Amino acid sequence: MATPHTALDLGGRILFLCRDAAQIDRQLAGETLANVAPDALRDDVSTDEITPMSVLTRFDERLGRVPYVGLRVDGRNPVGIDAVRGGGFCVTVAGNRYGKGSSREHSPLAEFSAGIRLVIARSFERIYRQNADNLGLFTSTDFGLIERIQRGEPIFIDELVASRDSVAAEILRSGGLLRYGARHRREIGATPVPVDEKPRATQDETPNAAQDETPNDNPRTLAQKILERHALRVAGTSDTLTPGAGVFVRADWRFIHEYYTGMATHMLHAAFGRPLALREPHSILAFEDHLSYAHKSELHLRNGLMPDVRELSAAHRAFVSDYGIRNHGYLNQLSELHSSENGGAPSADEGSEGISHAMMAERYALPGQVVVGTDSHTPHSGALGCVAFGVGTTDMANAFVTGAVRMTVPQSLLIRFDGPLAPGVTAKDLVLHLLADARIRAGLGVGKVFEFAGSAIARLSTDERATLTNMVAELGGFTGLVAPDAETVRFLKARRGIDFTLEAWMRSDPGATYADIIDIDCTGITPMLAAPGDPGNGVALRDLAERPRIDIAYGGSCTAGKREDFDHYHEVLAWAAARGLRVPEGVTLYLQFGTSDVRDYCATQGYLAAFEQVGAVMLQPSCGACANCGPGASTEAGQVTISAINRNFPGRSGPGQVWLASPPTVAASALAGAIASFAELQARHR
Repeated sequence: MATPHTALDLGGRILFLCRDAAQIDRQLAGETLANVAPDALRDDVSTDEITPMSVLTRFDERLGRVPYVGLRVDGRNPVGIDAVRGGGFCVTVAGNRYGKGSSREHSPLAEFSAGIRLVIARSFERIYRQNADNLGLFTSTDFGLIERIQRGEPIFIDELVASRDSVAAEILRSGGLLRYGARHRREIGATPVPVDEKPRATQDETPNAAQDETPNDNPRTLAQKILERHALRVAGTSDTLTPGAGVFVRADWRFIHEYYTGMATHMLHAAFGRPLALREPHSILAFEDHLSYAHKSELHLRNGLMPDVRELSAAHRAFVSDYGIRNHGYLNQLSELHSSENGGAPSADEGSEGISHAMMAERYALPGQVVVGTDSHTPHSGALGCVAFGVGTTDMANAFVTGAVRMTVPQSLLIRFDGPLAPGVTAKDLVLHLLADARIRAGLGVGKVFEFAGSAIARLSTDERATLTNMVAELGGFTGLVAPDAETVRFLKARRGIDFTLEAWMRSDPGATYADIIDIDCTGITPMLAAPGDPGNGVALRDLAERPRIDIAYGGSCTAGKREDFDHYHEVLAWAAARGLRVPEGVTLYLQFGTSDVRDYCATQGYLAAFEQVGAVMLQPSCGACANCGPGASTEAGQVTISAINRNFPGRSGPGQVWLASPPTVAASALAGAIASFAELQARHR
């Protein structure tokens, strides 16, 4: 435990992550930079760049060899293996929205293991900063520290944590979350649940329906109400859920997938020994969803990663077996797919049961619950009216043994989508439009709850709502949610056979406080794209004068592998099949189911014949190409992909250029051989 006058050991060098690769080269060669202007720093450094997919099979101190090896600057990767550790760096400096993207704790662990003790940036993404706290890696937005460090002045821990919430400060002083949790896990208790003054909703009301305007002395958002019902009392935490306060909550569901299970187990056994006493193991779920196609991933084969992949699977399965955890694994557990590394055509017995957060929405999450998972797209389940958010490995490890999930109380944004959607416009187009909004690109949504409402949302299915809540990860938010309504009740009955009754409190109150309100008129939204490099690079397809030819079209992932997404693929491809159209030579169209339930739905609906007729390559459920873990990822820098996945950071889905689009645009572009909307394709083949 740090004392008030403990100074952080910053005896090494400062590494500035610059926009100019030559400046990085000079630092790695031993030169010390001074007076680096803020606008010379790289913004939007993603976790995909700090630790690319090719290094994620490591989950211990070996990560210290690889921080920033995926950093893309001036068309190349200037930071090599062992460059940070070998260069004696202890501080990293970058621009805005540092650590955006995946929830992978590998990124701060790689930095810490390489000797980095402080990261200074203009702003940080929520999950990255929380992961850094949990490991004892300090972060700051104070650029005045740079000159002081260069002068050799001591930087005291207390000043570094002064602006942080009380929990973050205490965790950092303790040397990380597991040490903090070990000290406080016997002090955890529930907090009183507020009593709502009067009923405010009925099952038949929509998120935008009129409400009783009887004054309420304490109007609250739906997110606040859910968190109040799950708040835990821990020594040193706030007694009220004031935005910015550090608190702990009880989760109805905790889930982990194979990329993190080995790391979490390693951490827990090191901290608490074995066997572990897990808290409420019946509410813990495990998934093998990322790597079930790794044996057909050029990245994994070329880099000799399959032994490491098997190590991850073995660690995951050992944890599941040792502690009796419910596991959703490979479709054919006996096939041991990882033992076959010779490629070949996709097989019907490959893949997983489903992508974790997609299965959570299909089978587990309920309105009013709290769901946490080791994936940044955990907010997917917010489409059902629950608070679902991603956490890092240490957060989940701590939650396994204490039952308490750490969070900083977020503010809420109200996003109202109103008006009818034009033909061919989907939820993916809505979220790409929102991502391109200047306010969002400037960071308005970072760390906030996105509450989606409005007449357009009321007409969307739950699958389409899930596209919006899923991509809150790209918007920089804490979570996204839609107040449950009659559509939610219909979804639960149709998918699970549940007769769910909405409770009166399950909506936001009139007069609830929002950090901001964004009103969007949907009538002007047309099919959208995001240009390569960032999901925020939005452009209306009709405004794209030059239409790039494509090599790969990919429809799938958690974002675009749901039932309604396949309805969209089928609408386009069945129209094409009826006219004898096929995917042209030189283009490959991959369609990958998000879950086995979606696959079975497509078979029942008779969709597979049309998919086969146009020449689509069908893939069983897995994260696959989205995580550069299977067919559909590019293999050469010159390839162009149009994809329905959620993010297109450099290297995310292979070395090529990735355009993001909606399911119908992906299918239409595959048939056209170049980026095109379904309406444009239809006009060409009247």
